[in-house]
Formats: sequence, structure tokens, C-alpha cells
Amino acid sequence: MNGGGDHGINGNSRSQWPDDVGIIDMEIYFPSQFVDQSELETFTGVSAGRNTKGLGQLRMGFCDDREDVASLCLTVVDKLMTRTGTSYSNIGRLEVGTESLIDKSKSVKTVIMQLFEESGNSDVEGVTSTNACYGGTAALFNSVDWIESSSCDGRLAMVVCADIAVYEPGPARPTGGVGAVAMLIGPNASIVLERGLRASRFAHNYDFYKPDLTSPYPIVDGQLSVKCYLQSLDKCYGLYKQKAFKKNGKKVDLSSFDAILFHSPYCKLVQKSFARLSFNDFKANPDNFTDTLQSSFAQIELEDSYFNKDVEKSFMDASKMTFESKTEPSLLIAKNVGNMYTPSLYGGLVSFIVSHESVESLVGKRVALFSYGSGSASSFFSIRVKEHVSMLHQQLKADVPSRLKARTKISPDEYDKTMKLVEDTHKLAPYQPIGSLKNLFPATWYLDTVDEKYRRKYLKTPL
Repeated sequence: MNGGGDHGINGNSRSQWPDDVGIIDMEIYFPSQFVDQSELETFTGVSAGRNTKGLGQLRMGFCDDREDVASLCLTVVDKLMTRTGTSYSNIGRLEVGTESLIDKSKSVKTVIMQLFEESGNSDVEGVTSTNACYGGTAALFNSVDWIESSSCDGRLAMVVCADIAVYEPGPARPTGGVGAVAMLIGPNASIVLERGLRASRFAHNYDFYKPDLTSPYPIVDGQLSVKCYLQSLDKCYGLYKQKAFKKNGKKVDLSSFDAILFHSPYCKLVQKSFARLSFNDFKANPDNFTDTLQSSFAQIELEDSYFNKDVEKSFMDASKMTFESKTEPSLLIAKNVGNMYTPSLYGGLVSFIVSHESVESLVGKRVALFSYGSGSASSFFSIRVKEHVSMLHQQLKADVPSRLKARTKISPDEYDKTMKLVEDTHKLAPYQPIGSLKNLFPATWYLDTVDEKYRRKYLKTPL
């Protein structure tokens, strides 16, 4: 696919909304190494099944000192632009969503501009959006709005989401992961955002945050984080329903969507979140549910039920088959790579696309997405899959499962040593990374050196 042609816009003479604005094409990157979660359970001495059954995780991707957030971005953008044949001169906006900052001032976006130098295109708007796992969604909304605005000059936008999720040794460490997603944004798209149908909630919380700039690790209040996530889901879903009814006079419930995708800190929370939407539907219309549920839970309010285990279990049971149909297929990457922070939701979108055997079964699907970033920021929005998705479906289905299988399993002991290396060296200057280049996939950008002024140099492994 070439980034011009049918996807261009006449920005000067446009008198109406451009048609079908959304994701034209997308690419995902995850590192070549992973640790097995069941082996990690044994290594850390937790009970068997704690990570696998309890969290719903199978494998966790990680990287050593050869990769950082900028190298992830370089890799995934290079991969997308090369595969699609898009010219760098046809990009008018580039925005990055990340919380894995390597500089308090210099935007990660500016590092990616190295890839634009040969084209001579430096007229590229956008910087980096940061708010925990929500930054990628902010970048997506900003880019869609730019395409629809008078500022757009006929070129495409690009959104890049990239993060390295690492935790200090302890119960949160198995919820790490790493990855990047890049998306080309424009009209006549493969995946169209439904205009006027998104709802958000922003609040002030200390559920997960990174105030210590000398440490790669966050401060996490696990129980509060779950409450903030579910509370935001309630508020966004309720407001989305109101907006949808006002817009088209139709009531919304889980049957309104062919699939529902979630930001995935860990997969078990996604299943609980799906059950939470079912409970929301129950509160809106109890008559659609069994007499047992009505007699047991009709008097329980949403805000009083975040840690009500009876509500959680009952609605997980009641929604189990629907969850397996509408959400579980989107968890392929989340289960096998882990929490990627800003790319997590969009890794779910990639997984959803890959889960379809044929493009015919994918075209026309209506999908809801929930994005959450601690602190907190959240949105619930919806998309439709269009016939242009054929090439994207073909490419991702041929590439993603095989790349997952091509990774190398690393022992928990080596993984632990790697995390210690990253912790000890992530702010050193000058620094010469010691990770083996043999651990990287072909055509992966990597950190070559950090000089005495903290300036980072990146190179690429051969094809």
C-alpha cells in the first residue's frame, strides 16, 4: 500500500468532513526474548498458577540494555513505512504516546525524525503525549482530529505507541512487558473511528505513578489501581451510552458490538472488566437478566460494588460465553508479550484482526475500545472495520503469529539478571550497552552508545 493515492486529502478546498477517517495501516513490534510465566512462578517462589491462572498471563516479553523507547519507535516506524511503501514526505503529523521517557525535555518524536531526513521532510507536526498507558489514545485522537481539521494539508498522520513496562522484584513484576505499535491515520481507512461516539473520564488519582526520575520502576497501589480502572470504565461506558442515544436514538449494550477491546494490564482484569460492562447493562435494564441476578443484585449500586466478589463472580459467570466470543480473541499478544502500556489496547486490535481466518469475517465488524491510563485518564470509543482492511489482515496474519513463535525463551534467572542490568545502567553516561545483538530480530534498531553528554546513538541490525 502506498500512503498517497486514495488516502490523500484536499486540505485547501475541503468543504465537508473527509470520509472514513481512521487507521489506514498498522504495525506491531515486540522483542525477540521472553520469559515463561509458569517458570517465573517457580523461580520467584509464588504459588503455582499465580501468574498464569490468577493473572491470565502465559509469557512476558522483555528487552536488555540494547533497546529503549526510542529504538522501539524507530523499529516499528521503519517496519511500517517499508512494508507499506509509504513515502516519508507524505506524513504531515507524527505523535508519540509513551510513558517510558528517556529525557524530560526532548520529545521521543524528535528521535524518529532521523528516518525523515533522506526525504527532506521536516514539516511534521506533533510531539509526545504522556499520561501512563493513555498516551497512545491521546495521540490517536489528536491525529484523527488533525486529519479532520483545517490544519491538515492533505498528508497523512502517524501515531506511534511504545513502552517498556518493568517492575521491581515482587508481586507486580509478572505484569510487565514491552512493545510498540505504529498506525497510519487518514481518510478512506481500513478501521474507521465512529465520529461523535467517544466518551472520556479524567480524574486525579495516585494509583500508579513515577515520581522518582532516577528509577525505572513505578509506585503502584494495586487495589486503588483496579478501582480507578473499573470506576473509569463505568463512567465512560455510561456516558458513551448517553451520547450514542442522543446521536442516533439507539440504546447501547454489549450486544451493540461485535467485539470489545480493553487496555490490558493483565488478562484476568480484562475478563473482570467485561463482566463489569455486563453489570452496567444489568443496572440499566435488569429485565434482560435472570431472576436470580435480579433478586441478588438489583439493590447494589455501581459505586458500592468495586470489590464485591459476589457481583464479580456472578457476572463473570453470566458473561463468560460472550467474553470468549467478543474479547478473548483480542488477548493473543497480551497473554504472550504482557502489558505494553500505551500499545496495549492497540496490540489488542492487532490480535483481534489476526484472530479472523478470513477477511470476509472481519469486514463490517463494529468494535468498542476502552483505554485507561493511571493518574487517571480514560476513554471509551468505537470503530468499524471497512473493506480496505484486506491487505492489513493478510500482512498481520502472515507475520504476527510466526514472529511470536520465533522468539527465544530465556530462563527466569537470566531474565532477573537482565532486569538488574537495566536497573543499574539506565541513567549512566557515558555508557556502552553490553547486550548481544544476536538477541535482536533482523532489521531492529538498537542503542549503540550513550556519550558523556547523554546523547544516544542508534543503529539497525541487518535484514
